[in-house]
Parts: sequence; structure tokens; C-alpha cells
Amino acid sequence: MYHQQEDIMDRRNFLKATGIGILAAGTSGTLLTACSTEKKKRSSGKLNLSFEPYDLKLRHAFNLAKNSRTHTPDVLVQLEYDGIIGYGESSMPPYLGETQESVCKFLSSLDLSQFSDPFRLEEILDYVDSAAPDNRAAKASIDIALHDLLGKIMEQPWYKIWGLTPEKAPDTSFTIGIDTAEIVRQKIEEASPYNVIKIKMGLDNDKELVNIIRSVTDRPICVDANQGWDNKEKALEMIQWLSERNCLFVEQPMPKEKIDETAWIKERSPLPIIADEFLQRLPDVQRAYGVYDGINIKLMKSTGMHEAYKMVTLARALNMKLMVGCMTETSCAVTAAAQLSPLMDWADLDGNLLISNDRFDGIKIVNGQVKIPDRPGIGVIPV
Repeated sequence: MYHQQEDIMDRRNFLKATGIGILAAGTSGTLLTACSTEKKKRSSGKLNLSFEPYDLKLRHAFNLAKNSRTHTPDVLVQLEYDGIIGYGESSMPPYLGETQESVCKFLSSLDLSQFSDPFRLEEILDYVDSAAPDNRAAKASIDIALHDLLGKIMEQPWYKIWGLTPEKAPDTSFTIGIDTAEIVRQKIEEASPYNVIKIKMGLDNDKELVNIIRSVTDRPICVDANQGWDNKEKALEMIQWLSERNCLFVEQPMPKEKIDETAWIKERSPLPIIADEFLQRLPDVQRAYGVYDGINIKLMKSTGMHEAYKMVTLARALNMKLMVGCMTETSCAVTAAAQLSPLMDWADLDGNLLISNDRFDGIKIVNGQVKIPDRPGIGVIPV
């Protein structure tokens, strides 16, 4: 069913002959371990999965309309093939409905060693997707690690494999959660290298928060209500007020179930309305059409890079606006998402900047713009 080892070697020799070649494994540090299990031994010619739970520590409490937290549970993944390691990650903010326990259980159920050819990406990811319903963040960790592995085998970053121009990557916003006036001013100071500020809203003091920011800076803002506005008339009034204060767009103004109300707002809004919680995977893009002006694609919801690219293609065909976002994540998943950024109208790729214990070096922000590393795969190295 799968290519034999000699077929893989033929492919590798071809890649070398054509100048693509194979990246020697340059990993520092130890293999990540499976939850409460011993490390698996490397095996030649087969995919070998390992993973470990990891808690992301937030620099500030992350306050949203519906919840607040000081850390985010995470699972770090490695996918090894013939000494080459691809890195992946599963980040689990509360609303995704996944936990470290559920992710580890899902990953433990997989038998990726049955695949002797990592280039059968569609087949491998179909197997992962069919292993159990939901588990989107868990599936994303495999997808990201597999993309990293394949890019390293080809010695190319994914933006080059996709034929993208990195200089077309947009500015990224820096997120400021709901907080006290003093903390908000402190966060604005931290956001000084960024050209766009993203504001979390959805409470009674929304206008006060904007006024505090406007007393300090006139930089463009974008607003994420995180489903926090329940009344469509009041939501439209707030959007009109924001349009007079250099706001670029409004993300998920209403609860995701209020489809008719959101479509009503879209028809009347002076600003683009972007889907976030409403949107998960590829079929949701068509559902969002006519209700939202654009979509915010996040790898932890889309099950990774492969489906995210398909979502981009469909959204563009529907003439919808595109944004790439992230959860609070290490530079691993954020840099993977950044590979898509040249296709986007907007980027919100600051999740790695919101934590104090990043495990990877990857994406950089230069003069407010996303700078994709010119390294093979997703472009990260462990630190």
C-alpha cells in the first residue's frame, strides 16, 4: 500500500540531484515524551510520534468578554522520520473544548508508524482526521509537525513551496485584553513596535477602553468582541462609533448562533465584519459567506496548515476578506501560521509574544510587519 524504503531513497536521491536535498537533523535538546510514557525509539523509514504536555505562562492575565486566564494548556509534538524531526503544537484555550488529557489520549491512539512515506500527506492527514471526531487542536499538532518534516526534507520553507512572496505579509496586530486603565496603558507601551492594536471588547466599558487607548495613541485598531454583544442594534451603534475612531474591522460581534442578526449587521456596517468563533473548518467558509465579510483562520481550529490553505482558496473565490490568527501559542504554531500570511489582508500573530516561556525561535516582527524565517519547514528551531 505504501512505498517501500528503496522508493523513499530513490526520491531522496532525486531531490538531492535537483538541488533540493535533505536537511540533516540539527535538533538540540531531547525528544519530547508522550504523556506519562517513555520515549519511543527512532525507527528508520517510518514516522515516529512523540509528545509532552506543556503549560504556557501568560505575561498578563488574558481577559475576554466570556472568561479570564493566566495560562494556556499546550501539548508539544515531534514527528521523526529517518533522523529528521518536524515540530508541532496543540494549544487549548477553554472554548475549544480540548484538554491536555484529551489531546494526549487522541495522539496515543494514532499509529503513524504504518506510514513509510511522509510525502503521502493527504493520506496521512485523512487517517488522523478519521481517527475521532472533533479534536481539532490535536489534529493540528500532527499537521504542523508533518509540514515541518516535509519542508525540512525538501530544504524549503512552506511559503516558498506554496510560491508566496514573504514581503507581502501584512502587519500583525498586538492584542490588548479587557483590563484596568493602568494595565491597558502598560500594554500599549509594550505594543509600541506594532502598527495595529487589537482590542478585546464585549463588556459594558467598551467605549472607556477605546478612549483610554486613543488618549495614548492614534494607531489603527481592530476590535474583537468575542461574541460579547447580544443586541444587534446596540452592536451596530458601537460599530458606527468605532468607525469614527480609526478602526479597521470588527471580529465576531454577536454570538455565533445569531446568524440572522450578524447578517443584518453586515448589511449596515461601515466596517468589515469578520468571523472567528463562527468559523472552524472548510465547510464553515461557505456558511460564513453572506453573513460575514471575511474570516479569521486559526490552525488550532482548521486542524492545521493543509486545511487552512484550502480555506484560503475557497474564501478568495468567494471574494471574502482574509485574516490569519492564532491562540496563545509558542513560536512553533505561530510561525506555521505565518507561512500563510502573504495571502492575508490582516494578521494577528502575536500569541507567542503573550507568553513568558516560549520553547522555539521563529517568527519575528520587523517594523510591525510579519517576518517569516527563511528556514526549511515551518521555520522554527528549539531553544
